[in-house]
Amino acid sequence: MKILLFGPAYPLRGGMAHFIALLYTELTRRGHQVKIINFTRQYPRILFPGKTQEESGEAGIPVPSTALIDSINPFNWLYHGYRLRREKADLVISTFWLPFLAPSSGTLHMMLRSKRTKTLTILHNLIPHEKRPGDMLFTRWLTMFTDYFIAQSASVEKDLQQFVPGATYRRVALPMFSLFKNRIPKEEAKRALNITDERVILFFGYIRPYKGLHVLIDAMKILKQRMKVRLLVCGEFYGDEEKYRAHMTEAGIDDCTTVISDYIPNEKVHTYFSAADVVVQPYISATQSAIAQIAYFFSSPIIATNVGALPEVVIDGRSGLIVPPNDPQAIADAVVRFYDERLEAPLAAGAAEERKKYSWEAMAEAIEELTRNSK
Repeated sequence: MKILLFGPAYPLRGGMAHFIALLYTELTRRGHQVKIINFTRQYPRILFPGKTQEESGEAGIPVPSTALIDSINPFNWLYHGYRLRREKADLVISTFWLPFLAPSSGTLHMMLRSKRTKTLTILHNLIPHEKRPGDMLFTRWLTMFTDYFIAQSASVEKDLQQFVPGATYRRVALPMFSLFKNRIPKEEAKRALNITDERVILFFGYIRPYKGLHVLIDAMKILKQRMKVRLLVCGEFYGDEEKYRAHMTEAGIDDCTTVISDYIPNEKVHTYFSAADVVVQPYISATQSAIAQIAYFFSSPIIATNVGALPEVVIDGRSGLIVPPNDPQAIADAVVRFYDERLEAPLAAGAAEERKKYSWEAMAEAIEELTRNSK
């Protein structure tokens, strides 16, 4: 097939750029002719809470892309939609994770969709974690001009069935993010990070309210009374960093917390996961999480809350431990159990086994099956 793949790609950074690169790699490996249509502007600066939208380190998986789309300029969408008709694509694929980007994607779908050219949207979520005015209207615009969907979790599937009754879709779990350097010995990683603690737990990724770092801080306050453990927080704060730091000070955990307040470049991610015994995801809400898939790449055990697709991915007692959301005591108890029962080795082995489920082959096969059945 001739495919136009819309989405962020290097030099833009983050999980979505990684997703696009890995999907492109798998589709081209299977013989498809794929062209990535990248953003000239993904977010206007006023709406982007991070420090930069561009990757500060290596590409991870370098893929070719053509930067055309300005997310806030409707004339740009119409102009490039008209020009891209010349590509005579068989399939247009967009990724959806934020309603703000739906007007541009929906307009491009509308202009390119034809008897020959079908459209497909991969749903990382459908209902956003942090709701804003216009979300449902923007989302509806994109779904109106989408022929097929991929839902990446049971919760997204349920939302899709309610939002687009009769939608043609396949449910495929978010594949594993396999673009990082391999795990290194734990002590080597700790030396690189200047960590001497015996026990280390990791919170990784962008820091937003729904990810529950504030709950983990309260859990650390409880943990400090029961055992020595270091919390390693790695990620850029999308919000008030000082509020979190004040919370840590109030909880009395400054001396056992290391904060790397920045986006972690691709070539350094392996160091942080290698240094930690377990990844903690104290999310308040979720659909699915790229962090869990990154953890599986490193065969890292996970302690996660029972929200969204997390319990679909993190198998309680096999690859990690599942606890109720918004419950610092439950998280603290799970961490104590993890160490007291020496669960790192068996859960890491379970994570290594579970990772086999999350292949890019399954994603590509679902895309092929949807389009094949339409002919």
